[in-house]
Amino acid sequence: MHDALAALARAAGTATPTPTPSTVDPELVTPGAEGFVITAVVAVVTILLVWDMIRRIRRGRVRADINEELDAQFEAEEQAARAREATETDGQDIDPESPDAPTRG
Repeated sequence: MHDALAALARAAGTATPTPTPSTVDPELVTPGAEGFVITAVVAVVTILLVWDMIRRIRRGRVRADINEELDAQFEAEEQAARAREATETDGQDIDPESPDAPTRG
């Protein structure tokens, strides 16, 4: 095993090859027209999706605001009805003009 490692080290220590520059065809390494079209389509689709999402979020917020207003109005009406019920008497007619009406002192 030791002999194999020594032989490998000697072989690696000899001449190291140097890379030779080669010419590369630009058509093979650039995306070209197809890449541009695909990128443009992805960008347009993304913009349309964001636009639709913003529209839906706004619509949801408006609906939530309307529901809150309706709930508040309903609550106020319920509270007014409870107040009316609380002020009603047990079947007695209170008329301040009647001669037998209780007087406050």
